[in-house]
Amino acid sequence: LTFWIALASVVGAIALVYLFLRSKRGLALLAIRDNEVAAESQGVPVRRMKLAVYVVAAFGAGLAGALYFVGHLRISPDAAFSVNWTAFAIFMVVIGGIGRIEGPIVGAVIFWALNKAFSDYGSWYLMGLGLLAIVTTLFFKQGLWGWLQQRRGWTLFPTQRTLRS
Repeated sequence: LTFWIALASVVGAIALVYLFLRSKRGLALLAIRDNEVAAESQGVPVRRMKLAVYVVAAFGAGLAGALYFVGHLRISPDAAFSVNWTAFAIFMVVIGGIGRIEGPIVGAVIFWALNKAFSDYGSWYLMGLGLLAIVTTLFFKQGLWGWLQQRRGWTLFPTQRTLRS
């Protein structure tokens, strides 16, 4: 039951992020990303938008943590507040690609597959993850999904906006 609730939460979060990025507020957020001063000069409430995104992201992180630890009988502070959570999240985003909805999804799938295949190797497994992150950062600047998108033209969630001349 917990798996299905988590899956529904992930699908719902992806749908909400996609719809948000395609909305007027999403366009304002893209303007803030590109040039904060210019966005504010056009009437975008920069501080309020940043605060809203921070609160929504914190809610999503709290929901993810709650869903993860529902299935455990005992929760220890070492497990709940480990630095590994941050490192793994950064790994997923770097490997998959920053700035796209698909990137962290691809990164999470790769992380899960590598975790299942190589977790028995202890610290060598973690060093392999670090090496993969370094290689991806050096040779695939936009992550693996960004590289695939450039080479093949694939896009699942078209949220990029471009000017046509």
